[in-house]
Amino acid sequence: MKVKIIMGSKSDLEVGKKAVEVLEDLGISYQMTVSSAHRTPERTEKLCEGADVFITIAGLSAALPGVIASHTLKPVIGVPVSGKLNFDSLLSIAQMPPGIPVATVGMDRGDNAALLAAEILAVSDEGIRKKLEGYRKHRREKVYRDAEEVETKYTAGD
Repeated sequence: MKVKIIMGSKSDLEVGKKAVEVLEDLGISYQMTVSSAHRTPERTEKLCEGADVFITIAGLSAALPGVIASHTLKPVIGVPVSGKLNFDSLLSIAQMPPGIPVATVGMDRGDNAALLAAEILAVSDEGIRKKLEGYRKHRREKVYRDAEEVETKYTAGD
């Protein structure tokens, strides 16, 4: 399996599904599961194997990405989950101490985490690189189609 997605709780599932959708679009193998850095630390530690890249999704104290990073030398991407405290999870993931880095994407951006994981994998996997190129081409073409539609509808005068 290329990517392991670990959520701090099942309530993070909607963010996890964004990552799954992108990974499936790109044909990248993955597993998604739940483990709490605080309530199930032994389970969390065991999950730090068997993947090339880890996507960790966490809210509140957002300790999960750092805990995973402390147990592996593989890349870890943290996805902060928005909630009542909003920026606490973002800061907890982005402000890692020296020596244990975690890549951080925007709040609730499971999709961007999956794309970053794909970019990391594409460094050594030509097939993933080609799929990423196709993904970006499709996104670029959509902008051109949208621009044409908007300009056609909302242009008046000379």
